[in-house]
Amino acid sequence: MTDLLTLQKSFILSHLKTGDTCADFTMGNGHDTAFLSKAVGVGGHVFAFDIQEGAIESTKKTLEKEGCPQNYTLIHDSHHNAKNYIEGKIKAGMFNLGYLPGSNNKSLTTKRETTLPAVKEAINMLDSDGILLIAVYPGHEEGYLEGIMLEEYFKTISRFEMSVSRFQIINSETSPYFFIVEKK
Repeated sequence: MTDLLTLQKSFILSHLKTGDTCADFTMGNGHDTAFLSKAVGVGGHVFAFDIQEGAIESTKKTLEKEGCPQNYTLIHDSHHNAKNYIEGKIKAGMFNLGYLPGSNNKSLTTKRETTLPAVKEAINMLDSDGILLIAVYPGHEEGYLEGIMLEEYFKTISRFEMSVSRFQIINSETSPYFFIVEKK
């Protein structure tokens, strides 16, 4: 059976190399931040964003446990403010929409009003041959609506500038799926 996490990482790694700059727009517990940190190595840099202090503390522990190089900046702010922190281009960006994994507060989730501006800005930050991966969780109402909103937006992007794909398990409507945005 297809493992979506392995598939996501293979897509990211096909664009990312040592020394690149990238962003984890929703750091959560820091697993994507750690993956990106190791992928870009000591000469690269990862910017990671979250609005929850608990996510930052959890990410610090994950990065330490994983033995990641000191090549990251953890930012206690919303992903839609990324342009205030990142100068220049990024080669890769990851979004894991929804709520903090393991949190008891399922009402604190990413929201359409900040997700769309964040995704648009991330696209503007993409370097040539850059990639964004956006994981969507339609099992809760806001996640379902975020997915619809993003798909409608992605339909407006010229295929001559970007390639946008959707990867989903068809026979499980509430299973997570992801979009990949690749800059040509």
